[in-house]
Amino acid sequence: MTIAVLVAGLLMPSVADAQNKSGIVAHRGFWNCEEAGYAKNSVAALRCAQEAGFWGSEFDVNMTSDGVLIVYHDSDVEGKKIEKHPYETFKDFKIKNGEVIPTIDMYLEQGSKYPETMLVYELKPHSCAEVEDRFMELTIAKLKEHELLDPERVMFISFSLHICEVLAKELPEFTVQYLNSDKNPEELAKKGINGVDFNKELYRVHRKWYDMARAHNMSVNVWTVNKESSMKEMFLMGVDQLTTDNPLEARAVLKNIGYEELK
Repeated sequence: MTIAVLVAGLLMPSVADAQNKSGIVAHRGFWNCEEAGYAKNSVAALRCAQEAGFWGSEFDVNMTSDGVLIVYHDSDVEGKKIEKHPYETFKDFKIKNGEVIPTIDMYLEQGSKYPETMLVYELKPHSCAEVEDRFMELTIAKLKEHELLDPERVMFISFSLHICEVLAKELPEFTVQYLNSDKNPEELAKKGINGVDFNKELYRVHRKWYDMARAHNMSVNVWTVNKESSMKEMFLMGVDQLTTDNPLEARAVLKNIGYEELK
């Protein structure tokens, strides 16, 4: 038996695995189009994801030193640490399409306009648990303010185990997915975390982790899958959601394999 056959056997799903349906999550919004100006984490990218009817739109959130939440992937802007500087430092910075870096208020105002689009809210890790606690408090307050503190409207993801543990405890009705690879699904389930969002390579190396997550009734996502062959592989494995920079291609793959696209 060849290595290729062995690998294929590890990755192909059992009958129980295959759900024949999956949701597409636009990674940092549907930014990869002219209408969004190719700007990740922009309000335009969120709007484009909503208008295109994808299941969800993912976005990254950091907190400034004076407690303003901004939608930006990196922990620093032009070398200035977001956590260590006030919002005034960043308020005029323009992203690729000419928008200023969105505040969470700007972003959630757009997010509230399409109830059918899941807002996949990534809380970026911060320097310590105390800062992360403040970050979560402000996150919950802002979601309440925009009438979006609803598990049908928002789910949470994070590389911070502390953030995931606290959110899982404080908001048990919400989906909370851990992004890092240092804990397996069984360990996470024991901490009350009800979801995983692993890189596609981890599922390839630890195929049993998918089965372990299913055994604990966890939500299963995969990031960030941009090649059509990998999309097909992950959809056939049975993931609940697939996060991608190329959501239109993911839609085509789902159609080609005869799977239902969740909306």
